[in-house]
Amino acid sequence: MSQTDEYRFQVNLGGMIDILANHLYSSPRVFIREILQNATDAITARKELRRTTAESRALKEDNALDDIASESSDYEGKVIVELSGSGDQQVLMIQDNGIGLSEKDIHRFLSIIGQSSKKGADLLTSETSFIGRFGIGLLSCFMVSDEIVVLTRSVKEGISMEWRGKPDGTYTIRRLETELPTGTQIYLRCKPGSEFYYEPAQVKDSLFYYGALLPYPVLLSVDGETKQVNLPSTSWMQDPEQLRSRRGEVLDLGYRLMGERFSDFIPLRTTSGRTGGIAFILPRSVNLNSKRLHRVYLKHMLVSDKAENVLPEWAFFIKSLIWTDELQPTASREYFYENEQLDAVRSELGTCIREELLRMAEYEPDRLQHWIHLHELSMKALAVEDDEFLRIMHRWFSFESTFGRRELSELIREAGGRPLHYTATVDEYRQITHVAAAQSMLVINGGYIYDSEILERLHWVDATLHTERLSPEDVSLSFTGLTQEEHTKYYGVLRVMDAALQPMRCRAELKRFEPASLPVLYTISQDALTLRSMENTVEETTSLFSNVLDSLKAGVQQNAGYSTLYFNLNNPVVARIFEATDTQMITAATEMMYVNALMMGHYPMNRSELGLMNRSVLHFINWGLGNGQNT
Repeated sequence: MSQTDEYRFQVNLGGMIDILANHLYSSPRVFIREILQNATDAITARKELRRTTAESRALKEDNALDDIASESSDYEGKVIVELSGSGDQQVLMIQDNGIGLSEKDIHRFLSIIGQSSKKGADLLTSETSFIGRFGIGLLSCFMVSDEIVVLTRSVKEGISMEWRGKPDGTYTIRRLETELPTGTQIYLRCKPGSEFYYEPAQVKDSLFYYGALLPYPVLLSVDGETKQVNLPSTSWMQDPEQLRSRRGEVLDLGYRLMGERFSDFIPLRTTSGRTGGIAFILPRSVNLNSKRLHRVYLKHMLVSDKAENVLPEWAFFIKSLIWTDELQPTASREYFYENEQLDAVRSELGTCIREELLRMAEYEPDRLQHWIHLHELSMKALAVEDDEFLRIMHRWFSFESTFGRRELSELIREAGGRPLHYTATVDEYRQITHVAAAQSMLVINGGYIYDSEILERLHWVDATLHTERLSPEDVSLSFTGLTQEEHTKYYGVLRVMDAALQPMRCRAELKRFEPASLPVLYTISQDALTLRSMENTVEETTSLFSNVLDSLKAGVQQNAGYSTLYFNLNNPVVARIFEATDTQMITAATEMMYVNALMMGHYPMNRSELGLMNRSVLHFINWGLGNGQNT
């Protein structure tokens, strides 16, 4: 029987640091965030210890509630950051007055890579009062320093300890004779090439960037001058009603943290109270595909200022400031896991925005109307998802129509109780707009995103509203027919036109309609349009795919039918064509009119139609050069 030897993995610490710097973290300056997070956890742990100690005492003593309150209130966390030296001799010291580390803690948490200071079977999903979960934050300091020195004294044991670690994986631990203050001090000496991250302005910016909302003072000391870096206490931020009453402070906070001047906002808060924030309404119109970047703080520490998934997709007119203690950060602590908790929070925050807009509709319609005009696309996106929102908001939505761009409430009045006619595509609208407008026919362009969906659903939110989709064929029904005498007179010309249009699966009809300036109108059924698209695709695709399309075309072709090219006898050019007797000239004019109708309807042309256009143009040029004689 063979012997099996057991080995232990050898960890290349230098390689891990390279992974942190180049793959896990977005920038080396995150070492500031990691140290602040360690300090935050230490302060939180000390508060927890004081609270549980007071509660234990309360179990033994009567009327000890006041003692518990004083235990919680007479301790104030604090972080002091101090810069000294210059150049590559600069030293950065970060000190907190948190719980500190005992010798046992040092062995557990500073000497084992990946060990977390938080207990629990599943550190990735368990909920704690702490920010850090992965026990690798301290390693980020090796990105800017070749040595990490930790001086610490535990509140539980009172013994002062020193830990020194180097990026080659070696470290030392020793007890100190001097008595340190309770808490932890971390010393970092500038690594050559990292001077930028030790510049006072850069350190100050990083401390504010990550810790602006920390609930205790973060102090920066440079050249003997000490100033608080983070914002003063902002406890009012947790209360939506206080947010409304502190409008100026809220807008100023938005400018300081997000670098943009806002003029309006919506308070955010989940029912549990564990996630809240401020949804600033962007003062400018934004593109539907623009990135939705939000600033999110986890337990008062910045996780990301580019979070895209904390609000619903339709809220692209919002730039939000979010604080939470329930979402789960990824290993880099710069994003959140997509899980059920995030889904629930995103839904509740979206409900806050929706309900505020509904409140505006009832109490501040002018304010709402202003934001709808600026962010109408986003509002329509929400209305498509929410019938109640659509029911209240639809009257303010605007649509392009043959009567101009109007709010729906105006268009409903113009319709006078008649159904609202709309087209499903922009191209359909472009085909019929001139004809419909000339006949004072109200038609709405439903071809833009969300418009047709909203128009289709109006009847479901208001039973008094009726909408009907209109196609170019429907408009042609309102054309004026010809007299029997005209039918007889122009029969021969129509037969020539039909023959010219036959290769394009199109037929000619002669009508009278307004406006007289429109010579022709091209209409096509949906099946015929599908067939046309297939034929154009076959010309541009590979032989393999074209064979597949050819087999599909066979089924569509049976039901496609012919398209129709309506000639307007009220148009002077058309009238002259129908008076012509030269078959070649009638054929060339028909082909020219056909191509012109396709271009007006924005239909893509295939190769044969492009050739048709070139041939008919050349024919008329030759005709003109020959003084009316064919050449």
